[in-house]
Amino acid sequence: MHHPEHTHGCCHAEHNSRRTFLKLATLSAGVALLSPMVAGSARAAGNVEALLLSCMDYRLMDEVAAYMQGRNLLNNYDHIVLAGASLGALTDKKPAWNEAFWDHVAVAKDLHHIKKVIVMDHRDCGAYKVFLGMDLKDDKAKEAEVHGQYLTKLGAMIRQKHPDLEVELLLMGLDGKVEPVGA
Repeated sequence: MHHPEHTHGCCHAEHNSRRTFLKLATLSAGVALLSPMVAGSARAAGNVEALLLSCMDYRLMDEVAAYMQGRNLLNNYDHIVLAGASLGALTDKKPAWNEAFWDHVAVAKDLHHIKKVIVMDHRDCGAYKVFLGMDLKDDKAKEAEVHGQYLTKLGAMIRQKHPDLEVELLLMGLDGKVEPVGA
């Protein structure tokens, strides 16, 4: 006597093996399609001038890009973004950020042979409010002084850990104007 459940079990197994085959075939095709892109990207990777550390503030993303383009660095820099820029790389409230920053410097040196690190803080930075409890926007001199302390500290650490790299320390205004900090 023929039992319907046996037929269902047989077809179910065949269906599962077909599904597995199709998944593997699709995965293999996807890997095959991606392989030339990955290989091409690796071949295309070369030297870039700098690694830029800037803040995550949405108000200044276009200004940061325009500044870098104005320095003829379009497509010639790596970019890491941390809230507070120099403060984000230094704050003990986010130690993983500090580690991520140094890891990015090492990878940028190894992979793209950077020559310098540019650290760009900006005025009216929310990270200074969050991490330090300081709203500095109404005292421009004090704001520049506090940013200068963090920028200078991070700059000295970069120079100590990577004496082969140049370091630039910058402070951007909300109008996109950039001023150098320290030496």
